[in-house]
Amino acid sequence: MQLSEKKALLITYPNQFAVTEAKSLAESTGYSILDTICQKHITASKFGIGKGKAEFVKEKIMELKPDVIIFDEVLKPSQQYNLSKLCKIEVIDREKLILEIFLNRAVTNESKIQVKLAQLKYDIVRVKEKVRLSKGGGEEQPGFLGVGKYDADIEILNIKRRTVVLKKKLMVEEKKRNLHRNQRMHEKIPLISLTGYTSAGKTSLFNLITNEKKETNKQLFTTLTTYTRSSTINEKKVLFTDTIGFISKLPPYMIEAFKSTLSEINYADVVLLVLDFSDNIISIKEKLKSSMETLSKLEVPNNKLILVLNKIDLVKPTEIEDKLRELNIHPDMDQIVSISSKTGLNVNLLLNKIDSMIMVPE
Repeated sequence: MQLSEKKALLITYPNQFAVTEAKSLAESTGYSILDTICQKHITASKFGIGKGKAEFVKEKIMELKPDVIIFDEVLKPSQQYNLSKLCKIEVIDREKLILEIFLNRAVTNESKIQVKLAQLKYDIVRVKEKVRLSKGGGEEQPGFLGVGKYDADIEILNIKRRTVVLKKKLMVEEKKRNLHRNQRMHEKIPLISLTGYTSAGKTSLFNLITNEKKETNKQLFTTLTTYTRSSTINEKKVLFTDTIGFISKLPPYMIEAFKSTLSEINYADVVLLVLDFSDNIISIKEKLKSSMETLSKLEVPNNKLILVLNKIDLVKPTEIEDKLRELNIHPDMDQIVSISSKTGLNVNLLLNKIDSMIMVPE
C-alpha cells in the first residue's frame, strides 16, 4: 500500500493546538485523517479513552473503514492492545507515529542508528507485554505482536543484543563527532546552534546565513541530524549548526537516543531558539514551553540563548507587541530578535547580536 493511500481515525485532545499538531504528525507519515474524535482525558482508562467513547470509536471504524487508529498520546501496551481488540484494527500511538516519521527521515548513518535504538526501546516494552498477555490467554490483535508465534524471552534477548551492537556503532559515530568538535575548539572557532520547535524555520535561517541549500518544507522533522557549516560575522569565521526540531510529549528515551546529536547544543557558544511567530498565540506558548523544557533537560543555560522570532513578515507590528505581552516578554529585552528568514529582514541585527555574545578571535 502506498503512503498516500493510508487512512486513519484520529483520537486527540479537544483543543486546536493538539488537533493541528496531531494532524501534521499523521500527514508527515502519509496518513489521511478521515475524522477526529476528541476527549479531555485520553490516558487513564482501559482503552485510553472511556468505555462509552471507545464504543463510539468502534462504530466509527465500522462506518469509515480506516486502516488504523492514530491515538495522540503515549499508550501503555495494554491500552493499545485493548483498543485494538475492541475495534479490530491497528492502533498507532504518538510514540509509534513519531518513530515512523523518524524512520522515514533518517538519512545519515548516525541518525539511522539512533532511530533503530529508539525503535528497539519501544519494541521491548511490547514484547514484555506479550508475555503477560499470553499467560492470560490473550488473543493476537492487528498491529500487535502476535502471541505464541515465537519465544518472547528469546526475542527480548535478541533486542538486547541488537541494542548493544547499535550502541557500539553509535560510539564510533560519537568519536568522529568528538574529533571534529575538538578540532573546532582547538581552533577556537565559535559555534552557534539553531534550535526550536519542528517547522519553526530553522533550516531556512541556516540556509540564508550559510548560503546552503538544505531541504526545507512544511513537513515535521525534515532535519534528523546536525549539519554544521562555516560562515562569517563581521569578517570573522564562525560555525552554524542546524539541529533536530523539538516537539511536545517526546518520550525521554527518544531524547536519550538522539543525545549525541543534541549534544552539539551543549557545546555551542550561542543557541538560537527559533519560534514561528506567525503562529497563533496558543501554539506559540505551547511550542516555547516545550522547547524550553527540552533545553532544560539538555542543561543549556539561559545566558546562551537568543530568542529568534521568525516569520514576522507574516505578522503585523501591533500583533508582535500583543503576542510578546501575552508571553510576558518585554520587546526591548536584550536577547530577543525579530526576523524573517524568508525576506532577510533583521538578520543582520541577529548576526550583530550573536557577535556581541561571542569571543571571536581576530
